Amino acid sequence: MSSSVSQPNVLTLGYSFCPNDTFIFHALHAGLVAAPLPVQEVLEDVQTLNEWAVSGRLPMTKISYRAYFSVMREYVALRSGGALGRGVGPLIVTREEVGDLNGKVVVSPGALTTAELLLRLVYPQVQVVRLRYDEVMPAVQRGEVQGQPVHAGLIIHESRFTFPQYGLHKHLDLGAWWEGETGLPLPLGAILVKRDLPERMKVALNAAVRSSLEYAYAHPEAARGYIRQHALEMSDEVMQAHIDLYVNPFSLDVGQEGERAVRELHRRAVEVGAVEASDLPLFVDLP
Repeated sequence: MSSSVSQPNVLTLGYSFCPNDTFIFHALHAGLVAAPLPVQEVLEDVQTLNEWAVSGRLPMTKISYRAYFSVMREYVALRSGGALGRGVGPLIVTREEVGDLNGKVVVSPGALTTAELLLRLVYPQVQVVRLRYDEVMPAVQRGEVQGQPVHAGLIIHESRFTFPQYGLHKHLDLGAWWEGETGLPLPLGAILVKRDLPERMKVALNAAVRSSLEYAYAHPEAARGYIRQHALEMSDEVMQAHIDLYVNPFSLDVGQEGERAVRELHRRAVEVGAVEASDLPLFVDLP
């Protein structure tokens, strides 16, 4: 694994092993598009990247929008490279039929995930046990974790496509719930840069990320080996479905509708006491 410490004149960029991230960032990592600095990638699971952002570890990083709301003083989101959309939300899955989950135990992939924020918006009294995202479905399949019964699990990433293999059932699509509540796309993940970077650098990095995605669209086979290298046991079909779902026009630019969605998610997070209010700009200001 690459070091998480930036070298002189090298920008350290953190993103996940997921196909949507490796698809977007392959060209930038490989030096196939122009960038203000050479990029050194660090691949980690999203919860680890969320936690690193709290300590300001990386100058540029993928992060959950929920986590972003907790680190806005130090970071600002790029307009490109993120994950928003419709039909992309986390799911609550169960081993058997369950009614109201308030008071029940639900396994979550992390306190700073957008998924857990949505869970708490729907079920304010839920009891949460946290595991790494790829350990959630096995825990629900077993029906227990850490010696206590498990009633449901909160799944993200490729688990959206594979949960039936574990004999699990969809209890609620939190993305569909959000869309029904707001009429807006669901903000999942953003690419952040340090606020104290020079404005020209932020603008150039946004352009570099957009160029990397445009390269991926124009040369879809170029990143295939890189994506496969990090997709672990994911089938080619699931790998492509993951890219098709999470990489969309909002990834090129968040747009006005995407901005409204992020503001609404932030407003609701503040309303339930999950994060503090802030009047800082949410996104890098482009010329």
